[in-house]
Amino acid sequence: MPRTVVITGASSGIGRAAAHLLAEQGAQLVLAARSRETLEQARQECTARGAAAVLAVPTDVADASAVATLFSRAREQFGGVDGVVHAAAVLAYGRFVDVPAEVFDATLATNITGTANVAREAMLQFHTQKTGSLVVVGSVLSKIAAPLMSPYGTSKWAVQGLVRTLQIEARTMPGIEVSLVSPGGVNTPIYDQAGSYTGHPGHPPPPVYSPERVAQRVVHALGHPQRDLNVGFANPLMVLGFRVLPGVFDVLVGPLMRLLGQGRAAVEANAGNVHEPVPGLEGVRGRWPRLWG
Repeated sequence: MPRTVVITGASSGIGRAAAHLLAEQGAQLVLAARSRETLEQARQECTARGAAAVLAVPTDVADASAVATLFSRAREQFGGVDGVVHAAAVLAYGRFVDVPAEVFDATLATNITGTANVAREAMLQFHTQKTGSLVVVGSVLSKIAAPLMSPYGTSKWAVQGLVRTLQIEARTMPGIEVSLVSPGGVNTPIYDQAGSYTGHPGHPPPPVYSPERVAQRVVHALGHPQRDLNVGFANPLMVLGFRVLPGVFDVLVGPLMRLLGQGRAAVEANAGNVHEPVPGLEGVRGRWPRLWG
């Protein structure tokens, strides 16, 4: 019997890459994202790659009732859920005082409340089954602070806190596993889809990894749970600097963020895909060269 995996954020980036990889392994997939149009494209891609079956369920993870419906549809179609990959997230750049409150709040709603909604339904389903594996895609920004990214950074710190709590609680639930995967810069479309209030577009900081590389770690964690699986050789160096040399880190991170984390082009202030998806910008990869792996 093929395993059944629910994937959020399946229309773009790491989520879509993970869906492709699981399809090639013959899994039964339940794909979730806000964009109905792009989700259908992902469904067709997974079917062509050999998935045993693919169900696409348009879902805004910030909506608890929509997430409940997603898992209900998965049970109706496949009888249960063996694994959940939660990759849905949005991003907005800008100084804290420049990012509109509604954009800040909406980012947190997707990234924090959305993670809680998915985790809640996953853990309830796993508790009923007495088995299951949840993998949450976090970020190196859950361990350091960077200017111009307060909505995203705040949300990822909260996501790590929630996941670590779930991991500790899962110790009393034999058969249930919770993993966190923490990538650094990844060549996905999230940067072009991001909102910006800096006058410039976002840019993945080097070294830039491919979404397929991260997806391999995510899929591996479904069967081989990890407390916190780092993806990016520079991540431990950044975390070490943040914790051990905070004064030096604070001096350097601003100029480096402006140099490496922002594009040179000029853009007008915009919310990107924070409130609504932008299907035309969704895909597995972004437009940046793969600088590491």
